[in-house]
Amino acid sequence: MDMMFKGAARRLDDLDLPKLGARIGVGEDEIHAFLDVETSGHGFDAHGRPVILFEPHVFFRNLSGAKRAQAVAAGLAYARWGEKPYPRDSYPRLKAACAIDETAALRSASWGLGQVLGENFKAAGFLTVQAMVDAMMEDEALQLAAAVNFIAANRLDGKLRNHDWAGFAKGYNGASYRKNAYDIRLAEAFRKWSGVKDTPAAAPAQPPAPVPIPQAPQPDILAPSGPKHEPGEAGVRPGPLPGFWAAVLAPLVAAILSLFRKVKP
Repeated sequence: MDMMFKGAARRLDDLDLPKLGARIGVGEDEIHAFLDVETSGHGFDAHGRPVILFEPHVFFRNLSGAKRAQAVAAGLAYARWGEKPYPRDSYPRLKAACAIDETAALRSASWGLGQVLGENFKAAGFLTVQAMVDAMMEDEALQLAAAVNFIAANRLDGKLRNHDWAGFAKGYNGASYRKNAYDIRLAEAFRKWSGVKDTPAAAPAQPPAPVPIPQAPQPDILAPSGPKHEPGEAGVRPGPLPGFWAAVLAPLVAAILSLFRKVKP
């Protein structure tokens, strides 16, 4: 794992919200409210790293034996949530924790737009926590997709659809959600976004106009036949009628036949 924790850091597109929300049957207002409460709508910090919160009590439960003792002695792990205030930047703690046990450390941080805890990498749709962190570094859309997967896996989508903010907050943030007023903040954020016009759907591409197919000229059965006109000429070139040739050739043919009869023995 790259300890710089920097990837492409692509930002969320407006169309990603309704598209990913549709996976769990909610609109972009619900997704906006969720993002506002979890990460203030930003998945990357000023350095282009995923927004994280390292949880020492989660690191504690992911360790045992000598590694746990080492982490406790370093102030990186303790048994109960809330024993000590969190620093503004969690990355120094995360990097120090990775030096003790990388997998346990990555599992002990909440990641990206949805603040999905690394322990929940499978529910978020990943085979390993390392794969999840790699995705978190690349794209906010992948961060949101991980949160949507987690919501669906834990059957919280119905609570979000029904605007059961307390039920959703408890399922997503745990029983202590009231300490941070997650449910109240979700309701307020939803009311705010409900008053904002939704992102217009992309206009469907218009099919190209059909190309005219050249049609073969149809014979005019009412017009007399005659030679075709030359390209670029207007009208038809006049020519002699069939009776003209008959009148010219008939006497000539008769004279030739008479000559043959005279010379015949």
